[in-house]
Parts: sequence; structure tokens; C-alpha cells
Amino acid sequence: MKNLLVELFVEELPPKALKKLGDAFAGVLLEQLKAQGLATAESQLTAFASPRRLAAHITAVAAFAADKAVSAKLMPVAVGLDADGQPTPALLKKLQALGADAAAVPGLKRVLDGKAEALFLERTVAGATLQEGLQKALSEALAKLPIPKVMQYQLADGWSSVNFVRPAHGLVALHGADVVHVEALGLQSGNTTHGHRFEAAVDPVVLKDADSYAATLARDGAVIASFADRRADIVRQLDAAAAQLGGGVRAIEDEALLDEVTALVERPNVLVCSFEPEFLDVPQECLILTMKANQKYFPLLNAAGKLTNQFLVVSNISPADASEVIGGNERVVRPRLADAKFFFDQDRKKTLLSRVDGLDKVVYHNQLGSQGERVLRVRAIAQAIAQQLGGEALAQQADQAAQLAKSDLVTDMVGEFPELQGTMGRYYALNDGLHADVADAIEDHYKPRFAGDSLPRNAVGIAVALADKLETLVGMFGIGNLPTGDKDPFALRRHALGVLRMLTEQNLALDVTSLVNTAFDVLGDKLTAPREASGQALLTFIYDRLGGSLREDGYSAQEVDAVLALRPQRLAEVPKRLAAVRVFAALPEAAALAAANKRIANILKKADSVDAHVSPVLLKEAAEVALFEAMEKTAPTAQAQFESGDYTASLQSLAALRAPVDAFFDGVMVNAEETDVRLNRLGLLQSLHNAMNRVADLSKLAS
Repeated sequence: MKNLLVELFVEELPPKALKKLGDAFAGVLLEQLKAQGLATAESQLTAFASPRRLAAHITAVAAFAADKAVSAKLMPVAVGLDADGQPTPALLKKLQALGADAAAVPGLKRVLDGKAEALFLERTVAGATLQEGLQKALSEALAKLPIPKVMQYQLADGWSSVNFVRPAHGLVALHGADVVHVEALGLQSGNTTHGHRFEAAVDPVVLKDADSYAATLARDGAVIASFADRRADIVRQLDAAAAQLGGGVRAIEDEALLDEVTALVERPNVLVCSFEPEFLDVPQECLILTMKANQKYFPLLNAAGKLTNQFLVVSNISPADASEVIGGNERVVRPRLADAKFFFDQDRKKTLLSRVDGLDKVVYHNQLGSQGERVLRVRAIAQAIAQQLGGEALAQQADQAAQLAKSDLVTDMVGEFPELQGTMGRYYALNDGLHADVADAIEDHYKPRFAGDSLPRNAVGIAVALADKLETLVGMFGIGNLPTGDKDPFALRRHALGVLRMLTEQNLALDVTSLVNTAFDVLGDKLTAPREASGQALLTFIYDRLGGSLREDGYSAQEVDAVLALRPQRLAEVPKRLAAVRVFAALPEAAALAAANKRIANILKKADSVDAHVSPVLLKEAAEVALFEAMEKTAPTAQAQFESGDYTASLQSLAALRAPVDAFFDGVMVNAEETDVRLNRLGLLQSLHNAMNRVADLSKLAS
């Protein structure tokens, strides 16, 4: 047993895919070596990934895998042996394919396989050598790499060509200090690699053994091979550089940018740069975006969270005098910031209102029309929602915000930086002198944009955000454009979750079915799918998203199913109902009542339409009289508690019915021969069923 090191040296890999490529390369290598018995469950894996290399260090790898006994099913005895017990040509051919011959026939085992006996060849197979096993593992690892885009290039012979993510120039395979001779992508393995393009102390870098890989590359090659170590070093340098500036200055936090920069450098060197303070007159979102997206810089914020005129650069070189590097980056960023300032100044020369007509030329969807048409629909839905939430005054503000919410799509700034849609609309609205609530709503109507995102900050924003998402959901479901599998090009799942979050977290007194119907009324003849079917499909989609979200929050499937089976319209009440169900389920009477409720549901399902009416004079058995009297006493209390919103107390009150319900089923025949008695008993059960299932469908709690 020795430790194994495998490295593939390539030209610069795509930075956004580097970490995934490194993890996949190392992971498949280990998986394949384990499958061949060359690595064990105790073998430890360390993945390396830098701009120009993918590597894996695996502990406890054997030079030879242990021999193992295998049993191979050949064929039925009737097919493999003739009447005299001699091997048939079919059997001999099968044995030959497995590396055996007629001499193996006497040793074949007969085993009952189904209804007939079959012949099995039992033998010991020699374990793979590391060279054989690593060759197979390496081929598998390269074949399974999640390469975003393959390129084809010629090998050194000028004739052969291979397909890979980037041209490969070196292969290392060391078992301890010994080279394992394998090949890949036209390369033969060795013990040398290459370090930093400009700062390596020696070239090539000779690796003494597998365990010295990272240390040797750092010392002789000026490369931090580990992605995680390089990332941690960048974070440390960013924090240190910001701290030196004082005043609570900090680098902006962006995990995706940090990963991308880590994939761009081999030995990071963080430098402080600056730009002219007059650029700070431009909204900081614009400056931050252009620095991060175009230049991969880390903008610096002051203690108040405002952008400063300094930023951090993660350089891949560490010269004694960094002034040229700093000056070069400052020269590069200046035109970018100047463009942003130009766009901002030009955009403010026209009001948002004057841009609304331009949305008629922007296609939203070929079946649903332009953005201009969509704006009219969102306005109508937003007005209806706002009217319910706050009356005429709120409806007027929501209408204004919805009218202008998409206008920034035809500005120069959003044309250059689509990520700023909404954000720039808010700035331009304030510049036009609009009310702050309207301006905030223009920005917020896209929220929540992702899991964990904040909700709109005011009622105007809530109304417009709900309208915008409902218009999209109803529009897409209404033309049959539903999400399938992992394909959801219009982010309908995200829109549905956004609607759910606003309704529940803001405790809105809005019925979800009414909201959907309002949107269907507004879209009208634009929709091609049958309204009733698409409406039901959309409501099911929304409740499914709600159920999934609640299960992720820690509620059990039974609790969620019990509450959502009733399709509660006020989704803000769902958490209270779930809490009540959880308390009820813990009661000693809960299991019996849930089982009885399930039994009642099955009985009522088989009966024709049942009227929840009970005539006391038709109650004959003592048990049914007792149940009726218990319900007369308990149901009004539970109903009053339900109507007051005390769902927990309402369910707890129903626990008193356990004994009379049990006695009823033990002593009463529901389907009596007399029609009037039978209908009366069914009416009693229907009344009981109605009383027990106001908060949740308790039958879902039955095991």
C-alpha cells in the first residue's frame, strides 16, 4: 500500500467550471480504483484544481488487487450438455469466451435457477495490477468529466487529434515514488510537471513522490495546487488589504466571484487600486456590477455599506514593484466606469413614462404579445389586488408602479447590464420625482428573485410583485407552456414560490383561487388552453410547491398532507393549521380519531350524496344517541374556536369525541335495512366528518 498521485497538466481551463471539473476528476478516479479493489473504504481523497491542472491524491492504494472468486452463469443444463452429458458446441463457445476450455466441464456446478438447473463456472480471477486499474480509472475519469464545451486539437505527431476541454500537455502518475506507466490524450505518464507560467523557480518541476506534490509545486513551481487552499488565501489577503485601509472598509462578499477568481490564478496576490471619486455619482449597483462582471475586481464598501473609490485586484503575479500592475488595472477600469456614467446621464434625459410606448416593440412571448401588452395586464391585476389590500389610494399607486415597472428595459443602462432591471427603474423614478413607495415597488416587483431573497418592502411592491408573477403563471399555464422535469425556462417554480412567500410571510388576507381567477379574467382570449383545466393545473402546481416548501421547513409529510388536502384559500393560515395538527397528533386520542375519520370517509365515499342532517327521533341505538349528544355539546365549541382562528383549541376540543366514536363503530350498524335509519346514520357521520375536518383532513394522520 502506497499513496497515489495523478495529475493532468493542461492549458487554462474554463474558470466557472474548474472546481466541478477538479472534484469530478478526483472522485471518479477513487471510485474506479475502489471498484477494482485497488483502493479501500479507508482511502482518503484530496482533489487539486488550478487553472492549468487537475489532480488527485489518494491514500492507501495497492500495487495489486487481491484475487477474487467469481461465479459466472453459463446456460441451462439442457442447453449446455447433450443426452450423454457431453458439452454442446454452445457451451464450449461460452467457455472459450471466458478463457476456459472443455477441461473445465467436469468442474461446472449445477444450480437450480428458477424451474430448471443451470451451469455455473466458478473460478478465481487474478486481481488487477495498479497499472491496469489506473489506466481504466483514468479513461473513465476523463470520459465522465462534466465538460461544458469540448474542443478538438492535434497531437504532436500532426496527424492524430483528440477531443478534450483544453489541450493537455503533461501526465503524472506516482505510486509512492514509483511512476505508474499509463497514457491518456496522447500523453505518457512521468514524474514531472510545470509550475507558474512566469514565476516558477525551475521548469520542469520534478516530483519526488506522491506525498510531496503540493509542497513541491508551492516551492519550485510557485503554484498553490489546492482550490480550497488558494481560495482561503485569497479571502485572507482580501481581508488583510481591506483592514489596512481602515475605517471599517471591507471587500464586497460574492461567493461566485470568489470561486471564479480562484480558478483564474495559480498564486494569488491582492493589490489595492482606485478610480476617480466623481464616478461615485453613478448608482453604486452599476459600478459594482461592471467591476465584478467585466474585470473580476472586488469593490470596497465603507462601514455604512456605501461604495468607495477603491477596489481590490487578485493578480496572478507578484512583482517587487506592483505599481505597473496597479496602474494597468486602473487604466482598464476607467473606460468601463465612464461608460456606466454616460449611460446613466443619457437615460435620465427621458422620463420612465415617456418610455412606456417603447415596450410595444419588445416581444414578451409570441402567443402572449409584447411587453407593452403585458404591462396592461399586470396593471389590471395589480389594481385588483391593491384594492383588496388597501383601497383606492393603494390601487392608484400600484397602477402607476405597474405601468412603469418594465420601462427601464428600454434604457441604455439595462440594455448593457440586464441584471440591473428594476434597480435602475427605481433610480430613474426618483429622478422623475415619483413617490418613494412607487419607486421602491418598481425595483421590488421582481422579488423574491431567488431562495432567501427579501420580499417587497411595501404594500405597493407586494401588489405589483404578486400581479407580475400571477400574470406569468396564468399566461404560461393558459397556453399550455408548463415546466417539465428540470426545464423551466420561464422560472414558473420560482414565481409560484414567490407568490406563496408573499401570501404567507406578509399574512395577506387574499384567497389564492380568487387571485388566480382574477389573472385568468384579465388574460382572457390570449389563452388557448381550456380555462378550467389549466386553472386547476395551476392551483395544483402552487399547492405542490407549498407542500414541498413546508416539508423542507421540517413539517412531516402527514402533517402537510392533512392541511393541504383541504386546499385552504388563505395561505397565511397554513402555518397555524400545521401547528394545530402537530399538537393534536401528540394527543392520546389522535390515532383512534384519525383512523375513525378515515373509516368515515370511506363509508361516505361509497354512499350517494349524503345530507349532513340528523333526526333525533330516528336514533335507535344507545351508542348513536351518545355520539349525537357528544357532538351537540362539542361541535359548537370547536366551530367557535375555528372561526376565531384558534385552530389548536378547536382540534383539542374534538378529542372528547374519541370514546363515543369508538362506541358507535363497535355497536352500530351504519347500513341498516331501514332506509330512513340508514340515511340518518350517514347524516350523523357526515356531520361528524364536517366537524372534524375544518382545520385539516385528519384521515391523513392515520397510519
